Amino acid sequence: MFVSSEPSPPVSKVFAHSLQDRPIEDWDPLSHHLAAVGNRAAEFAAAFGWEEAARVAGRLHDIGKCSAEFQAYIRRARESDRRAHGPDHSTAGARVAAETYGKQLGRMLAFAIAGHHSGLADFADLERRLKPEHPIEPYVRWEAYAGTPPPLAALRYTRPFSRSADKGFEQAFLIRMLFSCLVDADFLETERFYAEVKGAPVERGGHLDLDTLRDSLRTYMAQLHAKAAPTPLNALRDDVLNKVVEGAAAQPGLFTLTVPTGGGKTLASLSFALEHSVRHGLRRVVYVIPFTSIIEQTAQVFREALNTSDNILEHHASFDWEREAEARRDDGEGPGGLAKLRRAAENWDMPIVVTTAVQFSRAYSRLVPRAAASCITSLAA
Repeated sequence: MFVSSEPSPPVSKVFAHSLQDRPIEDWDPLSHHLAAVGNRAAEFAAAFGWEEAARVAGRLHDIGKCSAEFQAYIRRARESDRRAHGPDHSTAGARVAAETYGKQLGRMLAFAIAGHHSGLADFADLERRLKPEHPIEPYVRWEAYAGTPPPLAALRYTRPFSRSADKGFEQAFLIRMLFSCLVDADFLETERFYAEVKGAPVERGGHLDLDTLRDSLRTYMAQLHAKAAPTPLNALRDDVLNKVVEGAAAQPGLFTLTVPTGGGKTLASLSFALEHSVRHGLRRVVYVIPFTSIIEQTAQVFREALNTSDNILEHHASFDWEREAEARRDDGEGPGGLAKLRRAAENWDMPIVVTTAVQFSRAYSRLVPRAAASCITSLAA
């Protein structure tokens, strides 16, 4: 746990974010921002057992903002409404993490912190920024705003990873996990601050849980069965469904489902995904499909089966936001508003995501913690 130090200058006079045309008392204190991002990042990372490491990343990510140069910059930016980038404020936290926690975990945290605005750097670039000769603004007395970092032993994971035969894969994967938690926490906390100042908090979350969606699908499948004619084809479809539901009790891993067209694999695979996710405490189902035409068809089948459109995110480059807005006939806000759907696309904050392999690959570096706590189902073309 971080221990606060005696601040100098006063914590209340050092800020993470400024506000145009508002008194300085309304600005976002750096100490508040660091604590809030650390707590939110830890909440995200709890799903894979690295919450304390993520908390440290959140606490350190913006300590460079305590420099006199950065504080002067946000005051000038406020006065002139300039859009230029301010002094480098991410290298400072990366250096502290590397110096405090060593070449393994310290470097992992440094990657995440150094890249929380610009994206993950390669090894050579990070090493260049960590060297003392790389110039950055002085960030003295940063402990007054972030607190004193806990010892390395306090950052130990609470859920071990499965071992990989590929050298370095576990470390590279963990870096992306921590990076995603930090970036998402920083974005959401900044969004929350500006929204609350305007008196219009941003609505996120509030979706149905997987247990409820599973029960809805069970009811729908039972209704289909009751209405279906007693034909050999329908008997085979029932057999496929029963087999995949039975298989949902297996431990998480890789599974295959080979069913010819017309065999009912779309709903059978969703049944497996929801049953498996609920049984093993997973939080999200991600469908990765090769073609957008299949995505649109699959997402529509899911909406009908689950009797909801607000808990399924159809995310691909060709998604027609305008057409969706017209179909919803709303102003974009509200529990099922399009604005909320757009926000969900930013970090896949939706219980069921249907996307392409290309979009999944692009989203990987940011969203991997979401996927790691998910049941990922891939459908063949």
